Amino acid sequence: MNMIMRKSVLGIAGLAVAGGLAAGPLNHTDTTPVEATPVTAVQAEKPGVDGSKLVPHGVQGAQSRIGLSDEQVANVKAIIAATKKAGMDERAAVVSIATALQESKLENLGHLGDRNDHDSQGLFQQRPSSGWGTVEQITDPQYSTTAFLKGLKQVDRWQDMPLTEAAQTVQVSAYPDHYAQWEQQAADLVAEHWNS
Repeated sequence: MNMIMRKSVLGIAGLAVAGGLAAGPLNHTDTTPVEATPVTAVQAEKPGVDGSKLVPHGVQGAQSRIGLSDEQVANVKAIIAATKKAGMDERAAVVSIATALQESKLENLGHLGDRNDHDSQGLFQQRPSSGWGTVEQITDPQYSTTAFLKGLKQVDRWQDMPLTEAAQTVQVSAYPDHYAQWEQQAADLVAEHWNS
């Protein structure tokens, strides 16, 4: 996507382009590369979830997976609830959860001092200085997910893009390919929690 298109997407979404969102992932050491498991195996156990919507293009590259705490699972459920409230489908939830896995490992992070990327906070490491909202807003899972989805809705044909490209168009990260590694876990989480 060219820079003019990216600027218009972010402008329409009400977000400032300067500085982007997060300049890369947080330094977590708990990621473990794993072999991708076909989503269809998970889907067979979860009636009512359309597996073709979760990973329509297949996963890209090596996949990472982390164990989740109760708080992280609650954040997954909050992302799914916000996605449904926004009138978006399972694929939007997969993109959102994969993005939050990359940005914060699904932890609703406050200011991290010297380890902070500028003023990035919350599940999506959104920046108040870039127009995402106040600190209170972007550390609210419902608000931050809705803000991310608002940006995603403005990406022309995001459903037809690889996950990492759709996420990057909204996030403007210094590490654009890192979102891809979370697609399988995100799809599994959506399959597990979409109807719960």
